[in-house]
Amino acid sequence: MIRLDKYLSDSTAFSRKEIRSLVKRRTITVNGNFARSADMKVNENADTVCVNGENIVYRKFIYLMLNKPQGYLSATEDDRDPVVVELIPEELKHFAAFPVGRLDKDTEGLLLLTNDGQFDHELMSPRKNLYKRYYAELDTPATEEDVKAFASGMHFKDFTAKPARLEIDPEDPSKVYVEISEGKYHQVKRMCEQVGKNVVFLKRVAIGDLQLDPALECGKVRELTAGELAIFGW
Repeated sequence: MIRLDKYLSDSTAFSRKEIRSLVKRRTITVNGNFARSADMKVNENADTVCVNGENIVYRKFIYLMLNKPQGYLSATEDDRDPVVVELIPEELKHFAAFPVGRLDKDTEGLLLLTNDGQFDHELMSPRKNLYKRYYAELDTPATEEDVKAFASGMHFKDFTAKPARLEIDPEDPSKVYVEISEGKYHQVKRMCEQVGKNVVFLKRVAIGDLQLDPALECGKVRELTAGELAIFGW
């Protein structure tokens, strides 16, 4: 059982002050009866709460898929550049979602956002060994020697990359897919540079078994389905 004002402030963009006003104006009902007060207790799993006749389903957490465009930082705020949370629709902004992990500013594609800290922790945990899949376009064609170099792991000044998978498009060897289980700064680009190639376009297309929705336009956001959350055991 939780307070009515918490039920509604968690689930909607209404502030606690606005909820008290709505109660006074008799626009909130609980199980068909006008709410008595903003602090009355309701069962979030059993009671039916409506505002202006609209049924409000209780939920505390939100899980979003974003097709991130270039030029946006994977952050909640920045003084100079636009940030990914600005792309969240107004009706969902009150959940205060934040990015799960990051994509570089000039990288497009799949980015998850949530306000569930445990979900973020689980997906970012190294023990998950969760692979991320990227589509990349290179300035010169990739070779089988590059495939072997990726599979062997790579040494850099600041870290040693785990073995990664490089797939070459048989029709155009300058187009490749890269799978890595880490997410170091510019990792895909740095690995390509180590084999003498420059990345001219980069897009993340999958996290584990979760694929970027091909119908989701660049810059758009949608909620994850129950089936998609189940991929991560959620």
